[in-house]
Amino acid sequence: MLKDQELNALISLLDDPDETVYQEIEAKLLSLGHNVIPFLEHAWENSFDPIFQNRIEGIIHKIQFDNIEAQLVNWARVEQGDLLKGILLVAKYQYPDLDESKIIKQIDQIKQDVWLELNNNLTALEKVRVINHILFDVHGFGGNTTNYHAPQNSYINNVLESKKGNPLSLSILYLIITQDQSIPIYGVNLPEHFVLAYIDEESHFPVYGESPNKVLFYINPFSKGAVFSSKEIDAFLKQLKLPLEQAYYEPCSNADIIKRVFRNLILAYEKLGYPSKVKELENLLSVLTNA
Repeated sequence: MLKDQELNALISLLDDPDETVYQEIEAKLLSLGHNVIPFLEHAWENSFDPIFQNRIEGIIHKIQFDNIEAQLVNWARVEQGDLLKGILLVAKYQYPDLDESKIIKQIDQIKQDVWLELNNNLTALEKVRVINHILFDVHGFGGNTTNYHAPQNSYINNVLESKKGNPLSLSILYLIITQDQSIPIYGVNLPEHFVLAYIDEESHFPVYGESPNKVLFYINPFSKGAVFSSKEIDAFLKQLKLPLEQAYYEPCSNADIIKRVFRNLILAYEKLGYPSKVKELENLLSVLTNA
């Protein structure tokens, strides 16, 4: 790492009109990584040159984006069991200065409220009723029916603030809470509508095809935790004219869940006309897929 004086001198050259000089300085600053951001922000605050400021903003964004890429790869390879970590990384794409501790504190409060109402004597259905009551009645979460495709629905900080989300984000919140309580609820990658499955981990009878697990029932967080059976999935798939594939009935991985979040965001930003964001999100999806 360069000394502070050397670093500030390097940053001051970002307004050089020679594009080759600028590219060399940019490459050097990018190589220094996240530690250079405070120096760049200080330089931005003390400048009135729009070109200089735009160049600084671009470099900061690239550093933050590269950092998200690296963390996503590590999450996929090492930390995939932590769904909260994965969805926080998605949020940090849009909100690089996100206060993670605030998000964790908000979710911990919901977890605590659920924990106080649960006990080992409850049946699976009774546990779900408790979770539904805390999440949807006490804390007031619900489906965002007016802005269903808005990108805000995919960022966990926005969901916690607005108490509104799409089927996937509400399912993710549900999963983060239930996984903490060791309740065997998992995500199901159903086309057009993400849902959850409550698994009977002691059974080896198939719910559909050759599934190794028994699904006791399914849960729809977008409808305040409504419980339903595989017959409803049959009817839903037939309505969409899709085959009754085994994957549409079974639990999916946390990596599959985060990939779907990225796909939702890509679709949302395509609708809004943000090609640069679409390209970046496609890159993050590719990184996660190939990790």
